[in-house]
Amino acid sequence: MAAHFLGFKSIGIEWDRNACETRYAAGLPTIHADVSVMREKRFHEIPKTVDVLAGGPPCQSFSVAGNGAGRRALDNVEKFIHRLVDGEDEAQIDKELHALGDSRTALVLEPLRWLLKAIETEDREPYKVIVLEQVPAVLPLWEVYAKLLRGGEGRLRGVKYEADCWELKTEQFGVPQTRTRAVLVARRPGEGAIEPLETTHRPFDLHRSKRNAVQADTLLTDSEIPETKQRWVSMAEALDAASKPDGSPVDVSRLRTGGGMTFFVVSNYGSGGDPKNRGRRLSSEPAFTVTGKISRNKVYKDIAAYGADRYDRFTIPEAGVLQTFPHNFPWSGNDQAQQVGNAVPPRLGMHVLSRALRGDTPSDEELAAAGTWPSVPRTTTEELRHLGCGDQSQCPPESHKVTRSPRKPAP
Repeated sequence: MAAHFLGFKSIGIEWDRNACETRYAAGLPTIHADVSVMREKRFHEIPKTVDVLAGGPPCQSFSVAGNGAGRRALDNVEKFIHRLVDGEDEAQIDKELHALGDSRTALVLEPLRWLLKAIETEDREPYKVIVLEQVPAVLPLWEVYAKLLRGGEGRLRGVKYEADCWELKTEQFGVPQTRTRAVLVARRPGEGAIEPLETTHRPFDLHRSKRNAVQADTLLTDSEIPETKQRWVSMAEALDAASKPDGSPVDVSRLRTGGGMTFFVVSNYGSGGDPKNRGRRLSSEPAFTVTGKISRNKVYKDIAAYGADRYDRFTIPEAGVLQTFPHNFPWSGNDQAQQVGNAVPPRLGMHVLSRALRGDTPSDEELAAAGTWPSVPRTTTEELRHLGCGDQSQCPPESHKVTRSPRKPAP
């Protein structure tokens, strides 16, 4: 999405069939495959002109919202990273990774394996740019990545990168949602040092009672002077803007009270270690982190409705808007809420890729254009589906199996 809005062509490798359907509908070239299988057996199918590697390995096993297997395994995974670069037997590494208990944890090594594959393939060039994204818990691993990429030792064969990583807060880039992500950017030498991203908006203080004091503290630093940064974007602002284009599927009339939107959202997750302590956000504030369970958040128009338990839900287009997807993005397939929650907010992606690929920030015109998705002919979608799933035997096992309930006997 971000590459498209910045004018760069891309090709995706996606394991989930439903996400593939959305990408086909959006006109985004996609190979429906397991990234590991693609690297091991089908690497030759990736065009040699592809010189940027961007990825977001599954975060569930590292996420605070998950069971934490990945967090507990961080030290072990760091050792595996070094062992891969040192040239140890990959079969043994895979066996030990499997023993960690969550196969998704091992996927954080895939970007490194793709780079090594490119370096060790005779008719390939190393990727010029590498961009990786994950939950904050993975930042220590990105720091290990960055150090190794700067050194170019072992199987890297002297291939070195300028590399840096940061913890970024989405609301500071105009995303109407609080979401923190760890991002790594690496670039071959010759393009200058990688400068940190420039935030465009002020941070949102999660602790309302302390907000005034925190905002006062920001006056002490030049980089956080309110006059030089825009205020974060609220849910009401984002949804209202998305509802205005003709034919928009975002209809917020049900959320209006009088002349404006004054709803509040009750989170699906507990806070402070208490599953019953559901957080609340006002419509005048950014959304909670949009997860695959966004549809379970309860939306109330007023306190009276809360007491009577009369609530609404965010629709898929609305959830997408809170992630900064265009109002008319063609969500397709099943598990659409999960697709929305799994995604990198496109607006954040534009800032990251613009810094990585061009050394600048996206223009106001580019950011404004990202509010609408171009219409894609059905023939284009069908062609992309044929290219991505034409040989279903190469797609992930069982991914095209359709389970139907047994027919009931006729009365």
